[in-house]
Amino acid sequence: VSSYQGGHVEYFKYMVDLLRARGGEHIQVFGGGGGVIVPEEIRELHAYGVSRIYSPEDGQRMGLQGMIGEMIMRCDQNLSAHAPQKIAAIQGHEDAAWRALSQLITALENSLVDPALVQQLHEQAAQTRVPVLGITGTGGAGKSSLTDELVRRFRLDQDDALRIAVVSIDPSRRKSGGALLGDRIRMNAIGPWRQGARVFMRSLATRDFGSEISAALPDVVAAARCAGFDLVIVETSGIGQGDAAIVPHVDVPLYVMTPEFGAASQLEKIDMLDFAQFVAINKFDRKGASDALRDVAKQVQRNREAWTVATEDMPVFGTMASRFNDDGVTALYQALKPR
Repeated sequence: VSSYQGGHVEYFKYMVDLLRARGGEHIQVFGGGGGVIVPEEIRELHAYGVSRIYSPEDGQRMGLQGMIGEMIMRCDQNLSAHAPQKIAAIQGHEDAAWRALSQLITALENSLVDPALVQQLHEQAAQTRVPVLGITGTGGAGKSSLTDELVRRFRLDQDDALRIAVVSIDPSRRKSGGALLGDRIRMNAIGPWRQGARVFMRSLATRDFGSEISAALPDVVAAARCAGFDLVIVETSGIGQGDAAIVPHVDVPLYVMTPEFGAASQLEKIDMLDFAQFVAINKFDRKGASDALRDVAKQVQRNREAWTVATEDMPVFGTMASRFNDDGVTALYQALKPR
């Protein structure tokens, strides 16, 4: 937290108090404020529970990279110890249950959950009828924006009665091993509305360089189903022509692409066109979009051998997720809803 406006002692203490009150005492707080926060106040805040307040002298001695490195090192802790040991802890929609679900997902990612509990999750999930929508597609196709628009329509159309879990997967970088969990940046419709929080969102890293999904995804989906959500949406990282790893883990696969796929013959190579129940050609305002819609619809018709169905009746939709209340996104939503 960067604080240069005064009132920092009360502000930082209040933040620590809120974290403690909401079960987040393990979350560390770092801050700085140049010369505004004097040494005496820094000592007071450290004693109260703030992990570290960086002073101008720290900046001169450590440099920006040094301060960042120290924060990352101090935050590099195994949080799996906070994970619940029983399914009952994640069931419900109060803050405590969602926090327990988040902690359980962290432990599932790290493979630190009791195998017996994992088996219970899958057994109980198999008895639920919670639909799982899988959204996949090429990088930069607008999957996150489209996901957000679909969530918005579900909430508006259902009077915000549905509880929705969004699992968003971002790629890990081969060189550094890190991942920018940035899909949530595009999410504008997941916050609390009049009836409070209805959308739970969790980002995952692939932690692998050969797949668009996380190895923990089956367990995470099972946990979300057990938690009592009405709908689970899984968004993968960007995929290539031969990738379709999401298909076994979802009930309804949706493939998102753009009009710029090259020659029509390239469509023969896209594996997801064999498996997707719905196809969205996003960014439909781009040049050649209508031709792309025709070519993709014909390819889907060939893949399904649906010769008696007209190409315009294929489940292929032109969408513009960046446009407010886009008719194409609404048509896609109306087609998805019965599933």
